[in-house]
Amino acid sequence: MFRTALRNVLAHKARLLMTVLAVMLGVAFVSGTLVFTDTLGNAFRNQTAKSFDNTAVVVSSPTSDSGAGESDDGLPASTLAGIKGLKGVDEATGRVSGFAGVADQKGKLIGSGWTNTGANFSPGKDGRDDAYDFTSGAGPVQPTQVALDEATAKKGKYAVGDPVRVSTNGPVKEFTLSGVFTTEDGAVNAGGSLILFDTPVAQQLYLKPGFFNEINVAAASGVSDDKLLADVKALLPKGAEAQTGKELADQQAKDIESGLNHLNTMLLAFAAIALFVGIFLIANTFTMLVAQRTRELALLRAVGASRRQVKRSVILEALVVGALASVVGFVLGLGLAVGLRSAVGSFGAKMPAGPLVISPVAILSALGVGVLITVLAAWLPARRAARIAPVAAMSSVHLAASGKSLLIRNIVGGVITLAGAGAILGGAASGGGDGRMLIGAGAFLALIGIIVLIPLLARPVIALVQPLLNRLFGVAGKLAGQNSVRNPRRTGATASALAIGLTLVTGLTVIGVTLGQAIDKMTTDNVRADYVVTMASGDTMDASALAALEKAKGVEGISPQQAFLLDIKDETHAASAVNAEDVSKVFSLKVLSGSLDTLADGQIAVGEKTAKDEGWRTGDTLPVGFKKNGADASAVQKPLTIGAIYEENEFLSPVIVSDKLTAPYDTTPDIREIWVAMDGGETSANEQALVDSLGNNPGMNIMDKQELRDSTAGMINTMLNIMYGLLAMALVIAVLGVVNTLAMSVFERQQEIGMLRAIGLDRARVKRMIRLEAVVISLFGAVIGVVLGSFLAWAIGETIKSSIPDYALVVPWGRIGLFLLLAGVVGVLAAMWPARSAARLNMLTAIKTE
Repeated sequence: MFRTALRNVLAHKARLLMTVLAVMLGVAFVSGTLVFTDTLGNAFRNQTAKSFDNTAVVVSSPTSDSGAGESDDGLPASTLAGIKGLKGVDEATGRVSGFAGVADQKGKLIGSGWTNTGANFSPGKDGRDDAYDFTSGAGPVQPTQVALDEATAKKGKYAVGDPVRVSTNGPVKEFTLSGVFTTEDGAVNAGGSLILFDTPVAQQLYLKPGFFNEINVAAASGVSDDKLLADVKALLPKGAEAQTGKELADQQAKDIESGLNHLNTMLLAFAAIALFVGIFLIANTFTMLVAQRTRELALLRAVGASRRQVKRSVILEALVVGALASVVGFVLGLGLAVGLRSAVGSFGAKMPAGPLVISPVAILSALGVGVLITVLAAWLPARRAARIAPVAAMSSVHLAASGKSLLIRNIVGGVITLAGAGAILGGAASGGGDGRMLIGAGAFLALIGIIVLIPLLARPVIALVQPLLNRLFGVAGKLAGQNSVRNPRRTGATASALAIGLTLVTGLTVIGVTLGQAIDKMTTDNVRADYVVTMASGDTMDASALAALEKAKGVEGISPQQAFLLDIKDETHAASAVNAEDVSKVFSLKVLSGSLDTLADGQIAVGEKTAKDEGWRTGDTLPVGFKKNGADASAVQKPLTIGAIYEENEFLSPVIVSDKLTAPYDTTPDIREIWVAMDGGETSANEQALVDSLGNNPGMNIMDKQELRDSTAGMINTMLNIMYGLLAMALVIAVLGVVNTLAMSVFERQQEIGMLRAIGLDRARVKRMIRLEAVVISLFGAVIGVVLGSFLAWAIGETIKSSIPDYALVVPWGRIGLFLLLAGVVGVLAAMWPARSAARLNMLTAIKTE
């Protein structure tokens, strides 16, 4: 039977081509993902280990609650001096770091903000800093000097001796470039920049003179890391932590592995979707092959083959096809991994050097998945083949599904669909994370149920468009509609593949567009300011930036959104410190009771929900604690009166206070945003005035309302585009399924097509018939996917609408129409080869075909 199976694979290789392609693409996705993430993880682990090669102990600075998040108090120079004096220490280096950016020749920031770093150059006894290798010039040793990493210098076209304007969280400062260096720093590899300052300058910028974020300790020859760690710990100030370099490298390796596991899981999930779609193509192929080979299989039964042997022969065919496709797919996956590795560089990031990692797990997983999926998909067709009765089969070209089997299928499908729909509705009613989990389970059940029910749905749905086909395309349209429902199982299996892809695409699109509209409305309703200023890195701005903007020409109103924490009745509440005089000019605040003017009198304003939850009213006096200068010790207590209760604004915290009230307790304010209203509104002149006031600082973003909307909408669109790209593989396999079904259907209906040609149906109308059949099947699957995807998007929206103001479901009819149009185009393209084959059939030869 093995030889029989092998001969059958060779005899039907053309008809198995699409199956091979489907499995091959799915396996390529799996193997490419596994090899790429293994390679990425190995490269970063090696880079991390290399960065700690000469580091025995790493000391991290203590942190404390400043009242506005965590701030770095720093390690004093006395601690560094003490560590240097320990026996067994070869060298100890203090490190300081924070945000710093540099502009290119057009004034645009090099890097993405969060990857732009500034640090100190710390030369050792030999005048070198082992963390950096200089390719030209030398490290900065004067307050007026900086050094740039090689990639940044190249992008900005800087050479040693050039003036360099450097942006931090305050005014732009100009330095002279003293040198260019190479580094394996993670921020630089991620596409950012690294700027080195003289140590006193870096301390002044990021901490205070004489303090460090971190101390790296190198051990003398023969001294163990653990012994040195114990000695170092004895010298550390309260709250500081110390680890061996190996411990820190291992921890960072674990963090890298954890991050890559998330990436791996996401990519494999989409690979699983592609393989799941491929199951329908494979099952359809073997079902049609079994139907077309009924006589052949019956003859095997007649000459003594048992049912088990017939079933085994079909399974063996699937095994051979799966193994072949998996091997080719794995090789393609290696190419995909190499391509992904190269693509990382095209986005401005730099992959650490390292070999392509091909692990046994990747090989076995990819090959195993491909073979298993193929065999599982062929199991039902093999079972049907084994049930062919020799005498009955010899009298028929193919067997139709029995009415009983379709009835059972419809009942099972109905039950599963109802269970899934019930779970989705229950999850929508429950809300929150638990509700979304329930919706996910329900979505899976509903999708399976509808896939089972699709043959039942095919006839009534396609019957709705049959009159239109008849009217527009005549005989070709009538035949196309009838052919589409001739074998509901086949049509259903083909349409299911497209339905799965369109369900996910539609669901993601509806949610994305709805969130975008909600954010757009939120911006329009809550903001009056014309511009908002932020750091490109997302860090806090220096108070000098606020002072500079206040002096800009045309400023009508300005307020920081300054994060602060207040202790009210032994509970910590997030607060926004604002300019009391101008807050109403830059934010649209609906006051429910009291007046915002009371902020200038030292009172506070509270959001409606917070006031309701706490039982507070306008006029209540509350004991409020301020933590002076971020100290952990006893907070300064002060009674404050609630002067206003307002409807929550998404750009402000639930408690609003005047920045003058918090100033004595917050000498380093946490200013994340500065909102500005201009005389004349949004104009190019007003924007330039703000740019000029900040000294054309490349590290600060100045956004108008539309840019503010686009910054969030852009993230949503980017995520959607990534999802579309990852789902593309599943959609490609679905298209192959349409091609496969039509091609095998044409082969199966050769005699019928020959008869149609003989009675007057010309080649053009034969092609049109096949094309229309493909379009009908494609649109049928697309409609099912669009309806289910929209339903799931509604359900998920119900679980998140309470946390998103102004949330209202938006059905993007334009995009949905585009999806349906593309489904029709896919049908036309998929039918090109089958239609051409059908039109070229010789009439007499086709009529004689059995």
